[in-house]
Amino acid sequence: MKISVSNIALQAYDQEADLGSLSPLGVSGVEIAPSRVWNNTWEKLNPTDVEHYRGLVEKADLEVVGLHSLFFDHPELGLFKADKALETLDYLTHLSKVCRDLGGTTLIYGGGRWRNGLPIERANEEVLTFLDKLLPKIETHGTIFCFEPLSKNDSDFINSAKTSIDLVESFNHPSFRVQLDAKALLHSKELNLETFIRASKYLVHFHANEPDLGILGSSGKIDHYKIGKMLKLLGYSSYVSLEQKMISSKDRIGPIKRSLQFIKDSYI
Repeated sequence: MKISVSNIALQAYDQEADLGSLSPLGVSGVEIAPSRVWNNTWEKLNPTDVEHYRGLVEKADLEVVGLHSLFFDHPELGLFKADKALETLDYLTHLSKVCRDLGGTTLIYGGGRWRNGLPIERANEEVLTFLDKLLPKIETHGTIFCFEPLSKNDSDFINSAKTSIDLVESFNHPSFRVQLDAKALLHSKELNLETFIRASKYLVHFHANEPDLGILGSSGKIDHYKIGKMLKLLGYSSYVSLEQKMISSKDRIGPIKRSLQFIKDSYI
């Protein structure tokens, strides 16, 4: 397994120094929240901006793993918003191109999935229609779209790994795969081998995190050692990505270093 760090733990917009601190700590990848890099992630984001950031990442001896926190700066977009369906499709296609140009692969769709009273059967139909339009577009970019299972406090669509896997299996497309998240597995009570066995065929990305996105292991609620053993048992060899908020603006790297040591002890 390889280690990546989400850039939500880094200084917003000016990340060169922080990126340069990661590789010596055993990190080989960085996961990008676009709104943490650019003030405007759509209309005013040009190829030169993307190329410049990729250069900073590669200068730091890292690679971009993919994107997450996709709609943070565009809460008006997302699934189940009929009047924004085309814009949402266009925006995700745009982010897929950005991901490709950064050298990344995964697009992790987390927060902002609210059905707003739409029956689950109808929601499933809408998602299949949406994926039918999105996936052929991003397949040409070589990117992979994943729904991040979330707790019911954060979403009312795809609240378990089981639901995510069911959807991936029903759609059966190489650009649509499974991502797992430690805190989400805690909430859905799926921290078990059965879940990991079923996910293993489709698993392309894993978030190591805490319920509050704090320093890894700090809550004592998630058995990261158990997760690490299951991932190893199933031969998972891709990225374990540290999803941690910025703990201190005055010492950004210190808390990251503590969590990275925990990842090395429990996952690697």
